[in-house]
Amino acid sequence: MDLLNEALRERHRAATRRHFLRDCTTGLGALWLAGQGMAAATKGAGERSARRDPSRPMAAVAPHFPGRAKRVIFLHMAGAPSQLELFDYKPDLALHDGKACPQSFLEGKRFAFIQGIPKLLGPQFPFARHGQTGAWVSDRLPHFARRVDDVCFIKSLHTDQFNHAPAQLAMHTGFAVPGYPSMGSWVGYGLGSETQDLPGFIVLLSGGKTPDSGKSCWGAGFLPSVYQGVQCRSKGEPVLYLGNPPGVTRDLRRMSLDALDEINRRTHAEAGDPETLTRIAQYETAFRMQTSASEAFDLAREPESAREAYGARPGEESFANNCLLARRLAERGVRYIQLFHWGWDSHGANEREALHGGFKQQCMEVDRPMAMLLSDLKQRGMLDDTLVVWGGEFGRTSMRENRGGNEMAMAGRDHNPGAFTMWLAGGGIRPGTYGETDELGYQAVIDKVSVHDLKATMLHLLGFDHRRLTYPFQGLDQRVTNVTKPSEVVKGVLA
Repeated sequence: MDLLNEALRERHRAATRRHFLRDCTTGLGALWLAGQGMAAATKGAGERSARRDPSRPMAAVAPHFPGRAKRVIFLHMAGAPSQLELFDYKPDLALHDGKACPQSFLEGKRFAFIQGIPKLLGPQFPFARHGQTGAWVSDRLPHFARRVDDVCFIKSLHTDQFNHAPAQLAMHTGFAVPGYPSMGSWVGYGLGSETQDLPGFIVLLSGGKTPDSGKSCWGAGFLPSVYQGVQCRSKGEPVLYLGNPPGVTRDLRRMSLDALDEINRRTHAEAGDPETLTRIAQYETAFRMQTSASEAFDLAREPESAREAYGARPGEESFANNCLLARRLAERGVRYIQLFHWGWDSHGANEREALHGGFKQQCMEVDRPMAMLLSDLKQRGMLDDTLVVWGGEFGRTSMRENRGGNEMAMAGRDHNPGAFTMWLAGGGIRPGTYGETDELGYQAVIDKVSVHDLKATMLHLLGFDHRRLTYPFQGLDQRVTNVTKPSEVVKGVLA
């Protein structure tokens, strides 16, 4: 009897509302479920859902209007690099170095760590103008400085989040809490993919850690799970457990998938759950990836000169490897490629977090690869229709961090949601500079750009009206630009 009771408890624990509605005696539950599946395929997301074949969720579809960009490579510097040491040159801040911070900078502001009256901190590295656009870049990025004529610097970005995890979520999903689709998922949902042999949304990590917000940064949220980002590795197998186990041949794997597909199709016929079709599509993509992924991620297939230009070394986990992989994946039709490089949190608490320590190392790690990525894409004729985005989740303060009211041992800056710089290149972007901060680089003051404006602009370049790319959830037609916040396309950065 104990075994029987345990079995019954497990059965009840595993049962979901969907199982109850499907199996209720009148049969109306099953009809309702089927209707819900049909509604999801014909309603919501405006024109997007009505044109979706549930059995081919990643099939390429046309956007609202012809877009300049066909794909996105987003280079996220997790931890938030200091704009004041890279792109936002403020000579007035240098003049006030070491002076007490103005009270107006502190009133009504919330900081992650600063307390009391901190001192202003001038730029820690020399700046110079570069290229025909005359863009200011510090000496920390000498290779990138030669590519500035392909780049538009947005110096007036701001956010309403001052801690890493919620700010990263806001940057990628439009919301500061988990559970919402990432930008890459929305793009896959809206456009599908140009390849059926690789995922449409691929994530690559470097820097030794995942972002503070974790995998929610590339989750699908309430969208069908087929649109979530697939985390791949630049070291070892691209995807864990992708290969067949010992004793299992490719033919046997194919027979197993055929049998599993049949079971899933019967389940879909009974319950009408669109996620069942998603599961089938994911299994099929995984089967095709067994050969295509290994080839796409094999950096040894690149000429030695190309690997040297990026600073890539096959077999390692590095930002350089991931930049070269991003170009290879873009060539193969992957729609959205997300790179996270962790380690930019420069508080000054120790050598790794110091502007003259870990920050300098981070700059060395990203400088040559990101410059080469732009050069490589341009040489291959791909930069015109590839949108490249670079930046962190917020900026850094004009003041030196004084955690607990005590000045840090080394030079560092606290989190600053009021102003930060990101750059965009390719895909319909006008080279130059957009927006300004105040004379000390503390707050965006001219042509302010929110993180939602940035996403609206990215979607516009891909051919979407961000207000029409929606999906029904919790009684609202949700969108990545957040229905509760005003968002506008930043026309000043468009070519």
